[in-house]
Amino acid sequence: MTATAALHLDGVSLAFGGHRALDALSLTLAPGEVYALLGPNGAGKTTTINLILGFLAPDSGAIAVDGVDAVADPLAARARTAYLPETVMLHPALTAIENLRYFTLLAGRRIDAARARALLTDAGLQGEAHGRRAGGFSKGMRQKVGVAIALAKEARLLLLDEPTSGLDASAANDLSTTIRAASARGIAVLMTTHDLFRVHDVAGRLGILRDGRLIDERATASLDPAALERLYLAALAT
Repeated sequence: MTATAALHLDGVSLAFGGHRALDALSLTLAPGEVYALLGPNGAGKTTTINLILGFLAPDSGAIAVDGVDAVADPLAARARTAYLPETVMLHPALTAIENLRYFTLLAGRRIDAARARALLTDAGLQGEAHGRRAGGFSKGMRQKVGVAIALAKEARLLLLDEPTSGLDASAANDLSTTIRAASARGIAVLMTTHDLFRVHDVAGRLGILRDGRLIDERATASLDPAALERLYLAALAT
């Protein structure tokens, strides 16, 4: 029996005032797959994420998250999705454990402190930070709490929007480890990024968007880092 796709986009199009932001985008992610969506600013990457989250409705095409129609029932699809924006917003006065328990409760689940600690550890946050207030957290630490929230709500799809922007090399490496851990749990990951090194490090497949169209798609293992850079630059130049 074929597993239900974690994410399926079929011919998704959207225009704003005559400008076509997405043009018949089709994309499927299997459970546990890590997919990198590349492209210049304005290519349609953030629009794609907003459509998956139900913040925008497509003019045509279908979107499903874990088999749920994200257009007809965006709330049910969103319940299966975790979203980490470029800057993860946490309550600064609450600790990592308190933030995790609070946001998990908003998602309709209740966890105790011991479970929260275990999830934060799984997401890569060091134990000494579990009881610290989030107001002093770095971007990388906030991202780890965000991943723990995805684990706690048992999301089937994790959306990452420019996750390595502003991270130092150590924090970016930690993020790669966290993405692999989510993938190993069967969570599909869709990441929009300009970070070609991170793409080669963690993604199984990549797609290149330009002017709202998917102009190329490759298995990342078929490319060495230099070939990936050449492919990306050539795609943007044509």
